Amino acid sequence: MLTRPMILKCAGALLWAVVPLIMIACTPRVEVAAPEKPITINLNVKIDHEIRLKVDKDLDQVLSKDSGLF
Repeated sequence: MLTRPMILKCAGALLWAVVPLIMIACTPRVEVAAPEKPITINLNVKIDHEIRLKVDKDLDQVLSKDSGLF
């Protein structure tokens, strides 16, 4: 015959067995997949570094002490 403490022990053991299964079933699933379309990188970049460098050199020549401007 089952006594009340035996029933409580069985219920507790069953609870400890079922709760982890429920927790595992509720975890989110993360999936990493490659995109169907290829990834394109737009490299339309305007580079004007060289132009600025030339302007700076020209200004140095104009504003130098030897130019007689000032």
